[in-house]
Amino acid sequence: MTPAARVQAAIELLDTIIASARGKGAPADRIIADYFRARRYAGSKDRRAVRDLVYQAIRLCGPVPASGRAAMLAVTTQDPGLAALFDGSPHGPAARAEGEEAAKTGLAPKWLAAALRASGLGGPEIAALIGRAPLDIRVNALKADRAGLALPEAGEPLVTAQGLRFPSGTLVEQWDAYAQGLIEVQDLGSQLIVEALPIGQGETIIDLCAGGGGKTLALAARLGNAASIVAADTDKRRLGNLAPRAARAGAAVDHTVLLDPGREMAALAPFAGKADHVLVDAPCSGSGTWRRSPEGRWRLDPAELVRLNQLQDHVLDVGAQLVRSGGTMAFVTCSVLDAEGADRIAAFLARHPGWRAEPLAMPLGRPRGGGWRLDPLHDGTDGFFFASLRSP
Repeated sequence: MTPAARVQAAIELLDTIIASARGKGAPADRIIADYFRARRYAGSKDRRAVRDLVYQAIRLCGPVPASGRAAMLAVTTQDPGLAALFDGSPHGPAARAEGEEAAKTGLAPKWLAAALRASGLGGPEIAALIGRAPLDIRVNALKADRAGLALPEAGEPLVTAQGLRFPSGTLVEQWDAYAQGLIEVQDLGSQLIVEALPIGQGETIIDLCAGGGGKTLALAARLGNAASIVAADTDKRRLGNLAPRAARAGAAVDHTVLLDPGREMAALAPFAGKADHVLVDAPCSGSGTWRRSPEGRWRLDPAELVRLNQLQDHVLDVGAQLVRSGGTMAFVTCSVLDAEGADRIAAFLARHPGWRAEPLAMPLGRPRGGGWRLDPLHDGTDGFFFASLRSP
């Protein structure tokens, strides 16, 4: 591909990504993968260059651009060399028309930037949310130890017991250690949260929003398979991925429970009031993961945030029905918005007299409302809110 053809490919991809963001469709990484799967002629250098252009435009444009072309014209303000490629050459973008406007740049749509600032984040903290993330792994303590594990590349030890950090793009999933279940890809923030949970061996632990099971596997590893772990979720496909992952990791998961949205307790009735601990890793906006999915700023709107808040309240109320007297429940969102963190804890405590938020022992992060917050600028993690709640 010529340099101009790469720009045109980025424009086409951005058009699809923008439409998908508006329609709450497929994420950018899947759209890019599908695009190049249908264009086998594009070499690895072309794919990497186009991908870099796409993500440069996404990170630069906070408000949703009118088009992929407008987004790429915004990139030319940072990279004047690209402006010369809008020359109408074959397979390249048409020449820029007189008065044609580039997309507006910024950290986020205006309403969302205001919500981030109201949540105690300044410009540097917001900018860090859309930087590039490193790649963190957790050495699986069921099979190996960080101190003695030989890997193809040397990682930077993290503050967690088994965490290592590598540069973004490191292909750890191609390593033998990954195939053998010796390592798992997991952000430092997630590792910290699992290590901070007030849990012990011999207990019954329910991962209420288990998804693909990242934290479920970390729970099993932390407790040496010496706990009864129940993984539940409403997503059949994601929950189905847990069994092969657990087998590879050597992790014991006693039960997997597929939930019917809105009727969760019908399936969870056998566990009502019996769990020592419930982990509620709630569905959220993902504002803390924009380093990996920066188009998430385009997918969120006020109505969607309200819907997510209602869902977060619901899963907290479900979790409360599972906890035994004196047991604990953790609430986690990969978000830095108070609407998905401190505000949800305050609302839960108002609905459930006798419950209380407990202090946390965390080596990173800062208190926020009734819980704790991590963010990329200060902690080098994804953005998270985490709170520990004690039942009466």
